[in-house]
This record gives sequence, structure tokens and C-alpha cells, in this order.
Amino acid sequence: MRSTLIRSFGTLLFALVLCYACSDSKRTKNQPSAHHLKPLVTNLYTADPSAHVFEGKLYIYPSHDFESGIPEDDLGSHFNMKDYHVYSMESVGEELKDHGVALSVDDVPWAKRQMWAPDAAKKDSTYYLYFPAKDENDIFRIGVATSKSPSGPFHPEAKPIDGSFSIDPAVFKDTDGSYYMYFGGIWGGQLQRWQSGEYIAEDTYPGDNDPAISPKVAKLSNDMKQFAELPKDIVILAKDGKPITAGANDKRFFEAAWVHQYKGKYYFSYSTGDTHNIAYAIGDSPYGPFTYTGVILKPVLGWTNHHSIVQYNGKWYLFFHDSSLSEGKTHLRSIKMTELKYNSDGTIQTIDAMVEPKNEL
Repeated sequence: MRSTLIRSFGTLLFALVLCYACSDSKRTKNQPSAHHLKPLVTNLYTADPSAHVFEGKLYIYPSHDFESGIPEDDLGSHFNMKDYHVYSMESVGEELKDHGVALSVDDVPWAKRQMWAPDAAKKDSTYYLYFPAKDENDIFRIGVATSKSPSGPFHPEAKPIDGSFSIDPAVFKDTDGSYYMYFGGIWGGQLQRWQSGEYIAEDTYPGDNDPAISPKVAKLSNDMKQFAELPKDIVILAKDGKPITAGANDKRFFEAAWVHQYKGKYYFSYSTGDTHNIAYAIGDSPYGPFTYTGVILKPVLGWTNHHSIVQYNGKWYLFFHDSSLSEGKTHLRSIKMTELKYNSDGTIQTIDAMVEPKNEL
């Protein structure tokens, strides 16, 4: 009798362990973990990585954090970046090549300070670097600089893009050869000050039950240096078909727009800001509307969350940043990358990259 009980208990214990292992394996498959990732750059603080494939290589265009000594506030004044480096790699896993300073605030006639998240694009034989900065009136504008090399140096236009405002430009090339710029960010990004179409130097936000403030999109001109049209609203819909409301701050747009295409669909991804997710929505047109679908990246160490998505050598990758290199200082960040995976229905598997401050060091 005793041996029978022992065998039965052993069988039950084995079944429980097997069940747990299967469920844990399923969880890991559906929600990839990126806890082990090391910063791609360790001699500088880098953030907001925009990744592209140029000349058969991966090029990364991040912002460059440094300790400016400016106190933290909700407008992000302590993010006082002043130049951009460009990085590249030929194969995933190798050490990045630092091509040095590609553009500095001192090079830009109209820019005063705060060179935040940039992006890059190529058309014909010219490379374009798009960047936000505050002008002499402390209003964010978006500038453009050009180079014959993806690594720069980039030479800026004397004035910002006419009609540009706010932050986080992201340029997407559609299959028909058209280029679109997506941009905007609330709070310190000043998007809430442009709701009337003109800049108003005070912050006004919609009520919790009203539609959230929309990010913007504009087709670029043939020379890639201007808007070819007035910026339009990007509408993000809830699954019931109604616009996401300002009170749904775990889903509504905050900043960090990015667009990529997968199996004929347009994926609009973005940061939810104060709830720290990288979320995404799917649509049938580069103008939207986009329907909220889920979370790509859960909150990371540090306040901000900012990303890009690119396909390289047959695989998809997510580039992002956290504050692991600085042991949690939210304005001193480090860029990382991990593989991005899709489910059979086109949804994206959620990634958890949260680390404790000293785990990466």
C-alpha cells in the first residue's frame, strides 16, 4: 500500500512538473524575454534608436544623452542632448562601429537646444537625417540635414521644415516610393499646444472621455526637405471602432511614432509615455486609421520607452533603450536590440525587457 502511494505521489509530482514546464514554455514562446541583453554602446549614453538597412548594413541613428546638470521636470528639460552619433554593424551580434558626430546643435543655424530623437531616410544617392530641436523661442521644430554617406557628416538646411512642429520624426517609405513623416509628442513634446493649428504657449488637454490628441503624418516633397501637404491627424481606434480616449493612457499615443509594413498591413507603433508601453495598431493605409492591437514592449528600466523596428537578413528586430548602463538614471540611457517575432495572425509577440539596475553591469 505504501509503495503504491509513493508511486502515485511520484506520478502526480512528475505530471505537475511537466505541466508547469509546458505552461512556462508556452509563456516564454508567447512573451519573449530580453532580460539578458547588453547595451550596444557602453562608452556613451545613447537613446531613441532609429534603425535602417543601408548599403547592406544596419545603421542606427540614436540621440546622445549626457549629464547636463539640468533638474528633472515633466517637460523633459533634463534631456538636453546636443549632437548625434551614427553607428553601424554588418552582422547581428558584432560590436557597433561608431562613425563619430554626424551633426551638432552648433551646426544648425536655427536650433537652440534639445536635439531629441532623430530618424534617417535614403532617396536616390542622398541620405537624410531628420531631427527635432528647440528654436530661439523654445518651440520644437523639425529640421533636415543631408549627406552622401549614411554615416554622415550631415549638412543641415538653414531653416526647419516649413509647418513642422513637435518631436520624434519617423520617415516611412511606402511600396509606391512615397515617403511619409510621422511625428508628435505630448507633454514636453508640445503637441498639445498645436490643437488649434497655431502654437499656443500653454498646455491644454482633452477630457478623459474625449478622443486623445492625435499624432501627425505628412507626405514629404520630392526633394525630401519639405512637407508636400498639411500634416494630418493619425486616428488610433479602439477595437470597438471608436477613437482611443485621452483617459486610456495605457493605449493612447504619447510619443515615439514608428511605421513599418508586414504582409501588406501598416503597423503604427508608439510609446504610451506615462504608462511606459510600446504599443501598436494596424491599418490598411499609411494615413490610417489604425486599430489598437496590443503591446510590443513592456515598460523598461527608466521613465522613457522609445523604439524602432527593422527587417534584416530575413529576421525582424526591435531596437529600444533603457537605463541599465547608468543604473537607473532615466536621462542617461543605452540602446539595445532583440529579435521581434510575429504570430500566425500577424500580431506581434510581447517582449519583456525589464532588468534590475545592476543586472546588466
